[in-house]
Amino acid sequence: MSFGEADSVDQSGMDGVLAGRLEDFRAAGLERRLHVADGPQGTRVVRDGRELVNFSSNDYLGLAAHPALIEAALIESRRSGFGSGASRLVSGTMRAHAELEVAIAAFKRTPAALAFSSGSAAAAGTVPALCGGGDVVILDKLSHACLVDAARACGADIRVFPHNDCGRLESHLKWAREKRPGANILVIAEAVYSMDGDTCPLDEIVALKERHGAWLLLDEAHATGVIGQGGRGLAHDWGLGERVEIRMGTLGKAVGAHGGFIAGSAVLRDYLIHRARSFVFSTAPPPPLAAAAIKGIELLQSPEGDERRRALWDNLRTMAAVLGVSAPASAILPVVLGSESSAVEASQRLLEGGVLVPAIRYPTVPKGGARLRITLSANHTREEIEKLGKIDFMPRAGMVEDAP
Repeated sequence: MSFGEADSVDQSGMDGVLAGRLEDFRAAGLERRLHVADGPQGTRVVRDGRELVNFSSNDYLGLAAHPALIEAALIESRRSGFGSGASRLVSGTMRAHAELEVAIAAFKRTPAALAFSSGSAAAAGTVPALCGGGDVVILDKLSHACLVDAARACGADIRVFPHNDCGRLESHLKWAREKRPGANILVIAEAVYSMDGDTCPLDEIVALKERHGAWLLLDEAHATGVIGQGGRGLAHDWGLGERVEIRMGTLGKAVGAHGGFIAGSAVLRDYLIHRARSFVFSTAPPPPLAAAAIKGIELLQSPEGDERRRALWDNLRTMAAVLGVSAPASAILPVVLGSESSAVEASQRLLEGGVLVPAIRYPTVPKGGARLRITLSANHTREEIEKLGKIDFMPRAGMVEDAP
């Protein structure tokens, strides 16, 4: 059934229309289902009573179930309760929120920071607050969907450059400066790209945006905690932190907690408090989540954090050797298979062998770019890594001929 046929099914009945569209997803190999995990997030998860080795989580340092984060959340819940009761600008700013923003700014070595309910909310509020009609937003083609959606929502002219192609980025910057001489120009890139695991050429991007008078929003979601001294991210690691105007990140990956943030100048923070709609019009996150995030940030910068990063990078080298591939630049190792059916088959073979690596398909990645996205944690054992390497999960001959 095509989308057009689905729309012709009982126009007065929403379920009839949506059922037809769902059938299209199934026919295209794009059906999604929610799977419930029992117990804490970790390198092993339980589904339907069966324990699986988990190579799909973004809990890169294994902090999501760390006793210190759990204890911090419990202590804060006794101090402040759970719900915040209102938005931050009404009465919902609790002591833990203020302490978290101080901790983020100190961690990222920026003058200030503002916490959001999620990384997506940080993007959704920040980009439209900074740019509007007549402005220009320039994005890397592989920018996360939340950044693309934020750019579309702001009403600015959008230009997209091929992944990590600084020549095309410069071309777009020249066009923007010539055709929109008084415009704000915002460049958006990611420190680590979530589906490919590679890093951006940050030094070149910074030089180009400065040459053409643009601003840079760098999403450090998958670099925070993993890359650089104390896990401060790519900008700090390359000595470019003070030259990146907007540093976005998440507290729900390597930090082990929940939420998102924007780090930058005090003026930026104050402006977003006034204009970032996802901040202004959202109930403040529960204070125990903020307390857990503070503890996660502390751990990232501690000797234990250093040891966990060493363990993570050791595991990444082991994984690369087991699979016979080059060592990755981050905790993400993609295996691009091409078709949706190839990725689903490979994922199923791993599942049968007791390993969880979901198939990543369109629209998360482009059509023809379906893949397995293998992620590592500091807590994975060598035995668990070798278990994945022993499973013949590649699709049968002829199944990957459409891979790029």
